Amino acid sequence: MFHSMPLFVQVLLTILSLFHQSASLTLAQSTDENAPLVPAVIVFGDSIVDPGNNNAIKTIAKCNFPPYGLDFAGHKPTGRFCNGKIPSDFIASKLGVKGLLPAYLDANLEPQDLLTGVSFASGGAGYDPLTSKISHVISMNDQLELYKEYQGKLRTIAGERRAENIISKGLHIVCVGSDDIANTYFLTPLRKTHYDIPSYANLVVSYASSFFEILRFQPKDAVVQESWKFQSYVIA
Repeated sequence: MFHSMPLFVQVLLTILSLFHQSASLTLAQSTDENAPLVPAVIVFGDSIVDPGNNNAIKTIAKCNFPPYGLDFAGHKPTGRFCNGKIPSDFIASKLGVKGLLPAYLDANLEPQDLLTGVSFASGGAGYDPLTSKISHVISMNDQLELYKEYQGKLRTIAGERRAENIISKGLHIVCVGSDDIANTYFLTPLRKTHYDIPSYANLVVSYASSFFEILRFQPKDAVVQESWKFQSYVIA
């Protein structure tokens, strides 16, 4: 619904990035083979990694109804934009953190869930603020605000020292960008009348740069999937 490229391609790109990052993490891993590779997984982005945040906001961009969730445990729709698990669930599980990565806005979220990470992603979001505005979803800037709120809660629950360790050593994933091109540029005249594709790409890059400028001093490890550029890379 919200993507310009097949989901399996985006999943593959994310997994390839994960393997690259996981290899370096494993080298520094302790001798405890049962210990998770990272203390937490923290996610920003769009519907590819939204486990249900859109359930909590007023938007038509929702998937909390059948047939979504057909292959999920209990065949229950959760708000994930697929039939079962999404890439962030597989990544959290693969790293030994937890089986499912919850939505930060999930009404059933327990305080202890915050210790191992959450997703702030919102289906329909983009680097371009107009993309999120069109779909009435959580913008990337608002996701950063939720992240700041999350850090405050984390410090209250875990204490300053442990919270700092979770934030600094947690794996931060950003998966967003396809809706900027697929929806905002090609499906509306709002950007197309003022930008050709190269100049709009530059605009999106400027928004992305601003996002990472705010985020970059926080995480130690980050997997970044910029699907609008059809590439994936790791920031260490």
